[in-house]
Amino acid sequence: MKKGIVYLVGAGPGDPGLLSRRADDLLAAADVVVYDYLVSESLLNSCREDCERIYVGKQPGFHAKPQEEIEDILSARAGAGNTVVRLKGGDPFVFGRGGEEIRRLTEDGIPFEVVPGVTAALAAAAYAGIPLTHRECSSTVTFLTGHEDPEKSRMRVNFRDFGRIGGTLCIYMGMGHLRFITDELMAGGLAPETPAAVVQWATLPKQRSVSATLGQIAEAVEGAGMGAPAIIFVGDTVAESRGPGWFQDRPLFGRRIVVTRNPSQARALTERLEARGAEVLEMPLVQVQHSADSEIVDDVFAEIGSYEWLIFSSVNGVKGFFDLFFRKFEDIRSLGFLRIAAVGSATATAVEEHRLKVDLVPVNADGESLVEALLNQQTMDNSKVLVVTGNLGRGIIEERLEEAQAIVDVMPVYRTERTDLGTHPSASVFRRSGADAITFTSPSAVRSFVAQAGSLQPESGARTPITCSIGPVTSAAMREAGMPVDVEASQQSLDGIVKALVNTFTNESTGRS
Repeated sequence: MKKGIVYLVGAGPGDPGLLSRRADDLLAAADVVVYDYLVSESLLNSCREDCERIYVGKQPGFHAKPQEEIEDILSARAGAGNTVVRLKGGDPFVFGRGGEEIRRLTEDGIPFEVVPGVTAALAAAAYAGIPLTHRECSSTVTFLTGHEDPEKSRMRVNFRDFGRIGGTLCIYMGMGHLRFITDELMAGGLAPETPAAVVQWATLPKQRSVSATLGQIAEAVEGAGMGAPAIIFVGDTVAESRGPGWFQDRPLFGRRIVVTRNPSQARALTERLEARGAEVLEMPLVQVQHSADSEIVDDVFAEIGSYEWLIFSSVNGVKGFFDLFFRKFEDIRSLGFLRIAAVGSATATAVEEHRLKVDLVPVNADGESLVEALLNQQTMDNSKVLVVTGNLGRGIIEERLEEAQAIVDVMPVYRTERTDLGTHPSASVFRRSGADAITFTSPSAVRSFVAQAGSLQPESGARTPITCSIGPVTSAAMREAGMPVDVEASQQSLDGIVKALVNTFTNESTGRS
């Protein structure tokens, strides 16, 4: 059997955005992914559904797999002909035991490649605003480990020597020996007044940082309750930092926001929230399955050129419709001379991706506003209209148009179904830790949340979230279900949700009402 290959891939320090394009491509092609504790679970979203995922993380006091067994897995899976990605936090060759793994692969005759990653010290310094070099005070950088062998508690680094070298010291895995390390550096000649800092959970929304002098940093860290994983920085460049850094200054930093959209649509909102510093918990309350009645599809497409208006009530409807359309027709001109209306800007954008102009988008993103805008343009008497929608029954658009004497055909192209959250990993995090806010972008998500409230009860000590609605229709569904509406977006869009949350939490943190 032809042997496979192992790719030792650096996953970076935690922020999924720091993963290289090469690494992302390899994850998408992998048959097997063997990943560590500090690897962001969201990176695994790039993998195929049939990809085997093997967790081998090491934490202080707990090793999921011993190193020898990890190497056995890599050799065996690749030896069986698989493409294996060994996904390691940071960079594989910086305190990552990558050298041991390629030695074993070489001994077993297994081909391998190495894909570098952003190592934790570089990222932690950048995200905390600490320059590692400075023309006026430091031209050297030294990477050290405070815990060389995770199988042993003893250190072999002579920190007194590095107290004499100076420059900027970046110390990995040193939190368990912080006071010993600082004492040794001072014994080696570093002044107690030397600037120092510790950055925990670097690049993640829960990042924390503490600055003090070398003589006081251990006490400051203990007072802040900080622990691993963290990087320790020592040197005059630490004093060049200006506050907690650009990363921690973002308006939603430290806030956990729940996104309840279905997986195919969640990313757009997640990216907007993460860009403002939020920790996002994707907990899809509904799943969208694209499906349609073949008889309805055949009837509609047989008359597609006879419609005056094509109305899309959602982004999902746009995708489902054009997937079906291009199975039947090769030319977009087969749509004829109809005009197109979209319920909101996001739906309009989805249509425009097909190089089609949207003739009507209401100011408010709801069915009532869309119909009002149509009726203000023209009489709908005997106008033939196709409404593309989902499976949840006839809605306000169809009812109002029929009242206006339009001839309305409805084409359901997708099904919205409730997600089972009983064993969903994000629901488990929500129960255990709670969140600062939970967002709702559709009535169907509200109904699913209410129906599964028993599976989402927070444990003792969990944060209680405020609720945020995308607009009046969703808010009405929330109130009908007996839920509070703490925040409603003034602009019915994803950007509107983000703006509303930023305003709410900014006002809260500054004490304004």
